[in-house]
Amino acid sequence: MMDVPGRWAGGFRAWDESSVYLATGRGSEEGRLLRVPATALRRLYAEWFPFGVHFIEGLYGTVRRVESTIRQREALATLGTLSAGLAHEINNPAAAASRAVDALEDASQMLLASVGRLSRTGITPAQFAGLEALRADLTTTASVPDTLALADLEDLLTDWLSERNVERDWIIGPTLAAAGADLEWCNRAESLFNGPALDPALEWVTAALSMEKLLSEVRESTRRVSELVAAVKSYSQMDRGSRQNTDVVEGLESTLVMLGHKLRGGVEIVREYSDNLPSIDAYPGELNQVWTNLIDNAVDAMNGVGTLRVATLSDGANVTVEIGDTGPGLAPPVAKRAFEAFYTTKDVGRGTGLGLDIARRIVVERHGGTIDLESVPGRTVFRVCLPLVQA
Repeated sequence: MMDVPGRWAGGFRAWDESSVYLATGRGSEEGRLLRVPATALRRLYAEWFPFGVHFIEGLYGTVRRVESTIRQREALATLGTLSAGLAHEINNPAAAASRAVDALEDASQMLLASVGRLSRTGITPAQFAGLEALRADLTTTASVPDTLALADLEDLLTDWLSERNVERDWIIGPTLAAAGADLEWCNRAESLFNGPALDPALEWVTAALSMEKLLSEVRESTRRVSELVAAVKSYSQMDRGSRQNTDVVEGLESTLVMLGHKLRGGVEIVREYSDNLPSIDAYPGELNQVWTNLIDNAVDAMNGVGTLRVATLSDGANVTVEIGDTGPGLAPPVAKRAFEAFYTTKDVGRGTGLGLDIARRIVVERHGGTIDLESVPGRTVFRVCLPLVQA
């Protein structure tokens, strides 16, 4: 919309007589249209200096608007990728917790039913204490070392239970076997509960073991969700000031969590963190953007298969972060232009060439540091050096 004096469009193509415009325009209201041949435009530029100045100003403004639009698009695309990955990361433990809660309901009903059946058999307090001791033995018993041995033990215990007419032997047998029970344990239980009390006693032990295992799964799942939320807060610096004493390792780890969906499968992560690494005066949210670009590029360079090396070290005045990959490397002409804006080696639609340019601006202009790379076939390392205190 050309509603501001000095604003124009189409000037790029006007300098080429054989060029074809790639877009059309339509006026929203009545106005005047000036049609200038490309030859006349070039003559005006050569003969009338103010026109050249006006043209350059329009060209500069257009380029800046295009660059700003692409930067925003790049940021939104990165945000969308991270959001999708985070949703996937959270979905797994959340689904596991949901499944465990559903199973807990069944286990609790089984536990209550077995207690009712035991009470009707007239067991004594001493028998119930012995039953609890048997259950406690299973919780502290080492698990069966391999799958084949576990399967054999399940079959053995299921046959033992079937011979004694224990109901739901297909549920009780595998649960007891997984907890480390053997025939000697079963014989001890039989000596304690003769007759009809054996069935509800073993059912009670099975339900108690199942509830213990399910509660452990819920605890682990919710812990994982809490860790992911904490990583997001650390990555986005939601509850902190913009410039502060920054733990570089914390930022690297939160970035690895955020990109976890891309690191699974064929990527091995090697961490080489220096001991007692000092904090630096920095903008942690912006540094996390740098780590995101470098790690994401490293994974893309390896096509998702290889070794990602993340290292930190300090010389007393600076902190250096190295992010390396085992990809095919960059040719010298490509490496020389790696930090140029809009320069990319990725396929069309996969990159805008702004990731490394943004990283360079953040490191050099915002933090007074340096960023460079070394690349040979099979080893590419991006090295970021940041001062402990900004000037």
